[in-house]
This record gives sequence, C-alpha cells and structure tokens, in this order.
Amino acid sequence: MTDTWDFLTRTPLSATPTNYRLKGELGAVQRGETSYERRQHKPTAKGTARIWFYVDERTVFLGQVHTSHPNETK
Repeated sequence: MTDTWDFLTRTPLSATPTNYRLKGELGAVQRGETSYERRQHKPTAKGTARIWFYVDERTVFLGQVHTSHPNETK
C-alpha cells in the first residue's frame, strides 16, 4: 500500500499497465456540475484489487476500493 500511496500522491495521471482511465460509461464521474476522468489503479500487476479515483487539480479523490476484480469491468 505504501507504493500505491506514493504513486497516487506523486503521479496519479501517469498511464501505466497498472494505472489507466476506465473505459465507456465508467470512464467519467460527475461531482456537482463537473465531470472528471475516472481512473483505475491496480496495487499489484498480478493482483485483482482495484482502486477507482479521480483527480481535481492536485487532489486525488478515492471513489471505490475493490479487494477483487469489480464486476463492472469484466
């Protein structure tokens, strides 16, 4: 989790095999009148856990944390 914290606080918008934008309807989240790009981070390359988040300026907002592969992306 330390590596995940470091990544999300330093480079949350970097596109990597374990950090990327979600596709389709899941690729955006609406907060108030503003739409944000929703991203997914995998804490490990081979694991099934997922963290869904969005970034507003310099703040990372965690939307959902899944301990296994979420059904919405299967």
